[in-house]
Amino acid sequence: MKILTCPLNGPRNISEFTYGGEFHHMPDPKNSTARKWAEHVFFHANEAGIVTEWWFHNATSFWFLAERNTITDEVIRTFNASDIFSERQEFNDQTTNAGSN
Repeated sequence: MKILTCPLNGPRNISEFTYGGEFHHMPDPKNSTARKWAEHVFFHANEAGIVTEWWFHNATSFWFLAERNTITDEVIRTFNASDIFSERQEFNDQTTNAGSN
């Protein structure tokens, strides 16, 4: 049985979690082009070695980050997203909905 340590709930069976994808820093929402946002959402480095990933504990709806070696599948550490994000980012839609009715 593979165990993943949730920062909120402690060690749990891996079946309680959902992989959320590779973590990468968000572009500046005020100064980014549509291309930058598309690259942020859809393009991933998929590198071999140690990467930071999003994980979700299904039972508690808790998102957290894990550093994992993709070659050995060893989880090096798990930690709260608040260790990276210090404040909430607000998005204001400055675009018009051209073509929508």
